[in-house]
Amino acid sequence: MTSEAVPLGGPRFQTEPACLYREMRRDHGSVVPVELDGGIPAWLVLGYRELHQVTGDPVLFSRDSELWNQWENIPEDWPLLPMIGHRQPSILYTVGERHRQRAAMISNALEAVDPFELRRQSERFADELIDTVCLSGEADLVAQYSSLLPVRVLAHLYGFPDDEGPELVTALNDMIDGRERALAGQSHLASAMARLVADRAEKPADDVVSRMLADDSGFTGEEIVQDLMVMMAAGHQPTADWIGNSLRLMLTDDRFAASLFGGRNSVAEAMNEVLWEDTPTQNVAGRWAARDTHLGGRRVRAGDLLLLGLQGANSDPQVRTDASTLTGGNNAHFSFGHGEHRCPFPAQEIAEVIARTGIEVVLDRLPDIDLAVPAGSLTRRPSPWLRGLTELPVRFTSTPALGGTSR
Repeated sequence: MTSEAVPLGGPRFQTEPACLYREMRRDHGSVVPVELDGGIPAWLVLGYRELHQVTGDPVLFSRDSELWNQWENIPEDWPLLPMIGHRQPSILYTVGERHRQRAAMISNALEAVDPFELRRQSERFADELIDTVCLSGEADLVAQYSSLLPVRVLAHLYGFPDDEGPELVTALNDMIDGRERALAGQSHLASAMARLVADRAEKPADDVVSRMLADDSGFTGEEIVQDLMVMMAAGHQPTADWIGNSLRLMLTDDRFAASLFGGRNSVAEAMNEVLWEDTPTQNVAGRWAARDTHLGGRRVRAGDLLLLGLQGANSDPQVRTDASTLTGGNNAHFSFGHGEHRCPFPAQEIAEVIARTGIEVVLDRLPDIDLAVPAGSLTRRPSPWLRGLTELPVRFTSTPALGGTSR
């Protein structure tokens, strides 16, 4: 094995990540030395067994980012700061009993969402978006649909006015992409959340924010603002990419052709296949070693950052011995995380309802849908963190808009 660190960035994360992860595993093993922006060192955990160990031991591999031994080397304008918070009072970096209380507050607020109302709102927003393109016979299902749908549904559940959705989409995408507008996007989202929390503190309603504020665990308004930002970021872009990646699979893979002609059972199968093979959240920051230890044959120092290589672990050949075989209903993937910091189950359910509804509305509303470009020309965002299409151009037979009528 070589010891040279691999830059965590560049075009290969966009064009051929599966091949890149295989090469990393071949050259470095299951725990890979990597470099973040500015030459900051970290470990990328690609082994399924090793990732299970890291996420299952919150004492040795802590979520407390204050343990990081690189903070003195991090500039104030570092573009990954929205992804790796410093002294950020959110659930992401809370540990122990306080984390469990916080996770319960969030889970309870989300679990109270009426599943029938969630489906209805998802259909309403999806139909409104399809109405804007259905007459033209062509559309970009990323820019005009999937990148807009989840945040509109989530904003409604949280209590935002519907007209604030577009600006929230822009801010979220800027923040998550980790580029020059990342900090500005984070600032806009924080301001919007703070205004909503202040408003609901005075005028409670039947929404997620009001239920979080009513919790008796004693969390401050600022803590709730931070948690809402985490929930919005984690709930929007991965779900948008789940929709886009699933539609791409159904449009390009003959195994899912029935999905395009009324075979709704294969929609769920395609969605699950994406979570294994093309998961929206590729890599996550992260965990910090609480003391010197060994992992996957590597000497990990106290304070080292370990990045969770979710896609790498999902494709670990020790787990996926035959990657050509469909996964069926197997959901032992890492796409929602693992351990006490995994995505809360009610949040997973909400994401699945939004994604599945979004896909089914497309298939119901746009007959004869087909790719408008060669499959090989589809490109991805150049991000090592989230994997989604930059565009998904399709064509279809022109159909009338619903105009707000029920289907």
